[in-house]
Amino acid sequence: MRQLKGIKILLVDDEPHILEFLELGLTNEGFEVMTAQDGISAITACNKFQPHIAILDVMMPGMDGFEVCRMIKKTDNVAVIMLTAKDEIDDRVKGLTLGADDYMIKPFSFEELLARIYARIRNHFPNLFGEVIIGPLRMDDRRKEISMHDRILELSPTEYELLKFMAINHGLVLSKTMILDKVWGYDFGGEENIVEVYIRSLRDKLGDKEHKLIRTIRGAGYRMDLT
Repeated sequence: MRQLKGIKILLVDDEPHILEFLELGLTNEGFEVMTAQDGISAITACNKFQPHIAILDVMMPGMDGFEVCRMIKKTDNVAVIMLTAKDEIDDRVKGLTLGADDYMIKPFSFEELLARIYARIRNHFPNLFGEVIIGPLRMDDRRKEISMHDRILELSPTEYELLKFMAINHGLVLSKTMILDKVWGYDFGGEENIVEVYIRSLRDKLGDKEHKLIRTIRGAGYRMDLT
């Protein structure tokens, strides 16, 4: 995906070496970056900096990441990615309940964080994009069109949303439950096998007979490989 100028990211972590590493990497990607090492500083920075994305560590002295998330989500149109060293379901549920948009468990790869950042930007700030090119796909959300090698794909509205969701999260394993939540909605009352039906249809329309673009990860879900 091409770089976007003017995208601002707030990094909040009480470990200086993590801040330094992420700040360097994200700055090299073309983002504007501001850092904070505690919750109070994060709130002040958010009000001043007006970031598009806030990446919040959960465990911080004083005001933790949950409280920071709750406060900034009250007033700001900011996407929140929470970081934690604990792989506990209760923490994830709490963060999502308070408005977090994504969750990552330490340690993580920079490439995965970058993919999730672009996914959040794509979902929260679609007007920042004209056409988005990822690998062989060109997505135009204004026209609701996706083309592959300059050939417009004939997609139903649901196929369009599914392919877009998988493309902007390419390289990540997406479970059937996650796909249902993001494409069909949390109140979807149907069966999970509907995902298999739509994946099969997308593979046909993409000419993906060998499943090299949309891979089935046994026991985990699907991963789209575009680069």
